[in-house]
Amino acid sequence: MTLRLYDTRAQQLRDFVPLDPENITMYVCGPTVQSGPHIGHVRAALSFDLLRRWLAHRHRRVTFVRNVTDIDDKVLANGTDAEPWWALAYRMEQEFTAAYAAVGILPPTYEPRATASIPQMQEIIARLIERGHAYPAPDGSGDVYFDVRSWPSYGELTNQSVDAMEAAADADPRGKRNPQDFALWKGAKADEPADATWDSPWGAGRPGWHIECSAMAKRYLGADFDIHGGGLDLRFPHHENELAQSTAAGDGFARYWVHNGLVNVDGQKMSKSLGNFTLAADVLAQHDPLVVRYALAAAHYRSSLDLSDSSWAEAEAALGRIETFRQRALRVLAGATRGPVLAGTGFTAVSGRLPEGFVSAMDDDLGVPQALAVLHETVRAGNALLDQGDLDGAAIAAAEVAGMTEVLGLTPRSSAKGSAAASALDALVQTMITQRAQARADKDWAAADRIRDAIAAAGITLEDTPAGTHWSIDG
Repeated sequence: MTLRLYDTRAQQLRDFVPLDPENITMYVCGPTVQSGPHIGHVRAALSFDLLRRWLAHRHRRVTFVRNVTDIDDKVLANGTDAEPWWALAYRMEQEFTAAYAAVGILPPTYEPRATASIPQMQEIIARLIERGHAYPAPDGSGDVYFDVRSWPSYGELTNQSVDAMEAAADADPRGKRNPQDFALWKGAKADEPADATWDSPWGAGRPGWHIECSAMAKRYLGADFDIHGGGLDLRFPHHENELAQSTAAGDGFARYWVHNGLVNVDGQKMSKSLGNFTLAADVLAQHDPLVVRYALAAAHYRSSLDLSDSSWAEAEAALGRIETFRQRALRVLAGATRGPVLAGTGFTAVSGRLPEGFVSAMDDDLGVPQALAVLHETVRAGNALLDQGDLDGAAIAAAEVAGMTEVLGLTPRSSAKGSAAASALDALVQTMITQRAQARADKDWAAADRIRDAIAAAGITLEDTPAGTHWSIDG
């Protein structure tokens, strides 16, 4: 089977053929750290975490780069005397890191900051000027622009013609040859902090937004790499400009362009500029991080995602069903009088057991919704096998469930808060189970029934086995 990905540049599904099957190279545009992350940022990062995990399963090694844009108009605008732009950027970067880690997004192989790659940016700009694709502003301002009409392929990523494009609004137009030309280097301005400038052959200044990613991608992955990822809102102008400047400079750049859908609020994309965002910290304070991960992953990565209260409730119920089966399988298989044939498969970790339907779904443009359907069908089948006393079959199902949840990053992870709450609930339920057992021993059936009904009313299911009574939350 072959992994197929939707390539934005080709506007179609393509078989994924990596440059090096032993090491997949992947660059994803990370955050501009002018303020903290909203849930849309987390959804974007999670989309590529899922792709990375599947690529690692298939190819074992993935060199994954996600940058931090720590110098930008918005970062400078939000800096204050009390908290300079660079301090704000670092604090916000930590907030993004914490939100990503909370939902189990793996740390990147490299996470470069734009300010650490200024020489590499200047090198690309100099090469573009030498090749006739960029020019310094004639007014001596220190600005340098990319000449879009010098590059016939400009617009190919988003299938646009230059004449149909609006003027680029990322720099003062006074020194431009064409309104669509975009800034590679921005000359220093009197109203901007002095420590936000670097020397260059064109005068003191700072980089434009687009040149940052071209330089960092090449520095950490080389002139040619497999996948460039980011949100749909980055296709134009950011990714279009990246592609143009890198290829005009002579680099092959990304071979596949993959874009995730956005989180919407009332039909509009969630955005800081629109003021309709929900902070990731607020969502994570209200919901278990694993529930957040499940809810954000449940829709296909290319689709728009509308979140509501029911999204979290459905995710919590789905995870509850998975965990109930996992705990039941562990309990029954561990307590079996004869060890099942496959008890040694170690089903609590990835054992290479992935159902064919799951693999097919993931290989079909990362079809996580379909993969989750296979996961839940395996849980249902596993419970039925446990009911039938088919321990060998149940062990296979448990191994498959463990493999699928590990690939998707949905394996339960303990937390101090979660562990304390679970311990407290277990103590209360165990006390009621003991009281019910005593009532039954005393033949006080009315009392036993009252306790059973009280437990059931709380959404808790009891399972009486030869090894004792066990409880689980009714999914």
